[in-house]
Amino acid sequence: MKIKYPSSNKIKIINKFFKEKGLEDFVNEFQKPEKKVNQMKQANPFKPQLVDLYRLYNFILLNKRITVLEFGSGWSTLVITLALNELKKKYNKKIQDLRRNNPFELFVLENEKKYLNITKKRINNFFKKNKKNNNIKIHYHLSDVVMTEHEGRIATKYKTIPLCNPDFIYLDGPHQFMVKGSVNGLSTRHKDMMPMVSDIIKFENFYTPGTILLIDGRSSNAIFFRNFFKRNWDYRHDKVNDQHIFLLNDPVLGKYNKLQIDFYKE
Repeated sequence: MKIKYPSSNKIKIINKFFKEKGLEDFVNEFQKPEKKVNQMKQANPFKPQLVDLYRLYNFILLNKRITVLEFGSGWSTLVITLALNELKKKYNKKIQDLRRNNPFELFVLENEKKYLNITKKRINNFFKKNKKNNNIKIHYHLSDVVMTEHEGRIATKYKTIPLCNPDFIYLDGPHQFMVKGSVNGLSTRHKDMMPMVSDIIKFENFYTPGTILLIDGRSSNAIFFRNFFKRNWDYRHDKVNDQHIFLLNDPVLGKYNKLQIDFYKE
């Protein structure tokens, strides 16, 4: 199996793409001057990174992923919804024979109620403003994040995780300063520390071959996964876009997994 990577485009083309999708607000926010913020007290959402969001949309679309789990929420949540909407229109009938309990559904895992509410409002306003129906079921899940250990290494974990088995995982949360507790006096709530999510490893054995993990930045967390993943993951570090991409390239599990992989490839 191989991942289909989005092509690089100039910012003018990307701006046009968002405007055609009815996302002028993204472009307007992106063009505003960057404000200096206290990283430990982020009072407002970060402005949208158009190149990253454009690539995220196309990653899901080009690779025809069916169930998405997003760590964190924000501008990306609406972009993922639009990509799944597009896929559902094209392929909803073709996936009826696949063993997927949550076809074309998005699971959003967030630890800050404020930003989850902002995300919900943004999505509702978008579809109302553009007079479109959102055909995608979005499961919003709120959970605290706490310090923990994974095989003796300091990390973080969500207290609860939504029940799903995604074939696409997008990691862009939580904020390292919004983690509770400590282990041996250590936590990520320090400017010299960094995010270190461990949850994705915990249910690694359940992922089906073909699952994609896309990490926005968070290089140390990507290294953490490389050190602790047990299965056969292809890995690529896209230094230009500061993204880490994993593809579970294990042998096919059986009849239904083969049908799923054939769907990706056709």
